[in-house]
This record gives sequence, structure tokens and C-alpha cells, in this order.
Amino acid sequence: MRSNIARAASAAAGGAVALTLLTATGAHAEGRGDIRITDAVVNHGKSVAIGTSQRVTYPITLTIRDDSGVKGLSHVSVFNKSKGWGFGDWTDTKCVKKSSTTSVCTATMTVAPQWLPDSMPESANNAAGLWQVNATARAEDGDYRIADDIAEFRMQRAAKLTTDAAPEPVAKGAELTVSGKLTRAHWEDLRYYGFTGQNAKLQFKAAGAAHYRTVKTVRTGTSGKVTTKVTATSAGSWRWYFPGTTTTARVVSAGDAVKLK
Repeated sequence: MRSNIARAASAAAGGAVALTLLTATGAHAEGRGDIRITDAVVNHGKSVAIGTSQRVTYPITLTIRDDSGVKGLSHVSVFNKSKGWGFGDWTDTKCVKKSSTTSVCTATMTVAPQWLPDSMPESANNAAGLWQVNATARAEDGDYRIADDIAEFRMQRAAKLTTDAAPEPVAKGAELTVSGKLTRAHWEDLRYYGFTGQNAKLQFKAAGAAHYRTVKTVRTGTSGKVTTKVTATSAGSWRWYFPGTTTTARVVSAGDAVKLK
């Protein structure tokens, strides 16, 4: 593992902000005075999915209370709970005063996939899973609170999913083949690879209907490919849906509309 100084230097040379690489400590809270973080929500309660090229930003919203008023945040960090390390950069904070004693501070975290290869003590893919947030809040009167594990969220590898239904158009009552491919991001070489052995749900929405319904569940095979045969009874759109895992984000393919002839 490279030192923090070496990683910061290489990131700066490449025009990127250095990754945060932390070693976990036991959950604790310490400080001075009556300041408290009373609520914390990451990414509006949703998982954070990281792909292979697009920079991702997500908010961490903290509700902070102190009798003298809230000054702001002096530290925010995130990392995998079981591994004890992670990646991300705290890039911005905005605090909104809700009352004389309470403020809501939103910290913006940023991850660029290009930072990930060779930056972790082991494969960056192993960082996917359950993460925690640590933060330090400060009050106007000098009170402060250093709090660990104030919120949990899923950091996941992004996934892609395709759908192709054939033949198009199809005769009513004839056999229709619906195929697709499930892939997920590899954080070490920044490519997508087939995700095998996963349950993908085939869904159908009849023409004019408002919602899709699940028709059957099929397991992905070699290279993440999935295929099945169904009987065409009405015109409509077909799609595959993958509900995700603890380490891989959920994904829904675009629908493939099929007409009857």
C-alpha cells in the first residue's frame, strides 16, 4: 500500500483530488459541550453506485444542534465498515440555519473512478458493501463533537443491463425469445464484465398499461447473458430487471416494444 503522501502527490500530479484512505477505529463519540448530531442521511437514503468513468457526487445531510448555534463541520469521512478503508473526497459543505440552535449541514462527497485502480490496500472491488460516515461538528461557543458511525449506506459497483426481444413483430400465440446481458463495473481496470449466476426478472408491460409486471425469473449464464422464451399474447414492452446485491447496484434495462402481426 502506498503512503498517504505518495497517493496525494500522484493524484495532484494527475490533476485529481487525493483519495481519502482511512483505517477504521472503534465507534465512539467524544467532544466538549452539548453539541449533538441528531440525524444523518446519505444520498437521500439511496445507495451510491460507482461506474468506470463518470465522476459521482453524493450528499451527506447532517442535522446538528447546540444551544449557542452551529458553526459547521470540520471533518467528514466515509469508509467500508468491515474493511476499515475506503475512498472519496469531501469537496463542499453548505449549512442552513433552521433555528437559533439547529442547522442542517450538507457535505458533498466526490468519487472519480479513475482514482481507484491501485489506490487501495487490496482490490478496490472489495470496498463495495456497507459503509459508514464519521463527522466532526462545531458550535459557535467552541463546543465540538467527534462522532463515528453516524450513518450507514451501501457503496456499490454500478451495473448495466440490456434487453432484446425477437422476432419483431411477432404473431399472436407465437414464441418470443427475450435475451439480455448483465454486466457490472470492475474498479481495478475500469471496464464492465458479465455478472454470472444472478437472478434477473423478466418483466412485461402491455401496450397502454401503466406498469410492468414480472413474468419469470431467469439466472444469468456465461458472460452475464440471460435468455428465455415466452408466448406472445399481446403487444407491449419487455425488459429485464436486476434487483442488485449488497455490493452491486440494481438496474433496469430499457424496454423493447414488440408489436403483433
